[in-house]
Amino acid sequence: MQAPSTSRRHAFKTLSVVAAAIWSTCASLPALAQDQVLNIYSARHYQTDEALYSNFTKQTGIKINRIDGKEDELLERLRNEGANTPADILITVDATRLEMADRAGLFRKIDSKVLNARIPANLRTDTWVAFSTRARVIAYNKRTIKREWVQTYDDLADPRLKNQLCVRSGAHPYNLSLGAAMIAHEGEARTEAWAKGLVANFARDPKGGDIDQLRAVAAGECGVTISNSYYVARLMRSNKPEDRKTMESLGLVWPNQQTWGTHINVSGAGIIKAAPHPEAALKFMEYLASDSAQIYFADGNNEWPAVANLKVDNPALKTMGTFKADALPVESLAKSIAAAQKAFDRAGWR
Repeated sequence: MQAPSTSRRHAFKTLSVVAAAIWSTCASLPALAQDQVLNIYSARHYQTDEALYSNFTKQTGIKINRIDGKEDELLERLRNEGANTPADILITVDATRLEMADRAGLFRKIDSKVLNARIPANLRTDTWVAFSTRARVIAYNKRTIKREWVQTYDDLADPRLKNQLCVRSGAHPYNLSLGAAMIAHEGEARTEAWAKGLVANFARDPKGGDIDQLRAVAAGECGVTISNSYYVARLMRSNKPEDRKTMESLGLVWPNQQTWGTHINVSGAGIIKAAPHPEAALKFMEYLASDSAQIYFADGNNEWPAVANLKVDNPALKTMGTFKADALPVESLAKSIAAAQKAFDRAGWR
């Protein structure tokens, strides 16, 4: 066989180089495509959050795949999926649930100068970050309860409120977080005594959610309750006549203004340890701390931004006014959750 000419050998060499380049580019395409995807498990079920996700995609080009579910279901799913999970981020509400996920070993350590600079230290841990806050407030019936009777959480256990308290289950994370805060500030024994006082003042067995309690107080079934502030704000912003009537009957108190402040609950997120797209996940976490995302939390779901000194335009939050918030670190709060559950169980608050 005749040997190829010099020009033909050069042509073969050139084609080989081009082929190698094409193969290299093609081989990298799946990785590039993967970087443009983010898988989120979310226990936040608010329609207004849709703007958060769509705005992130517009800004970054990263497509979001989302699975919505109840908190316990998502945690169980993540445990079962283990290292094979497709999830990059878990978003949920309440320090209790975030801490449960962390203790299950689901979150990886977060290293972000952006988050450290934007989110106050008391609202983040090494593995999860709070992006919005809501307060645990006291609401009372203005016709039957005097405002000065309910200035603190301790006041709710006062015998003069016997048969006047409506409240949701003591096993609910919102109340467990409050109990954990009280343990951190006042000790376990005093918190258990407080819970026993609450049980003695029940107007009915615990049932329903916070809005159910607010409506029961307004209707006179009981005289006082505790509720997350964004439920109150939701009723304030409602156009439904029955919701407006409910708010006309209710007075609102920021508890413990002369002591450790009103208990703050959070909504937050963590990056899954086995996340297939960790870089995209961190971008999303940092995006949630941006001004635009923080305003979505405030205007869309009546929560306060985690970022300090951010101006929001929510009429309900403005009407509710300013207050002294408990500055207890969420990490400290999470450590007392189990003790709070035991104290409530012994007190009979179930």
